[in-house]
Amino acid sequence: MRNAAMTLGLIAGLIGILVGLFGYGYAELSERRAEVGEIFGVFENPGFIRFASFIAPLLAIAGGAMAKARALWGGVLMLIAAACFYTAFGFNVATMFPIGFAALGGLLAIGAGKPDEPKAHF
Repeated sequence: MRNAAMTLGLIAGLIGILVGLFGYGYAELSERRAEVGEIFGVFENPGFIRFASFIAPLLAIAGGAMAKARALWGGVLMLIAAACFYTAFGFNVATMFPIGFAALGGLLAIGAGKPDEPKAHF
């Protein structure tokens, strides 16, 4: 379970980097070029979008990397990453895999109690 959580967290973070790049880029572009924001719309809270674009993939990758040694901490980080993706971008075609992979990886890491490793968090 810990290996699966690690893999899912890393994949969620890598896909999330792409989502974050587009989210951060569009928040900057729509703020600097008002005509782009008028045509395509603007974010209600671009500061949070910028923050989530950076922190959510970071938490997913860090949680995946921690899943083998510290499954509880890694699982919590992945669940926070999934919540951050959902809050910032919603659930759509671009975010369904980062949200799903991070959430499932977080649940698997938290559920990986004593059977996998001698150093369990429960």
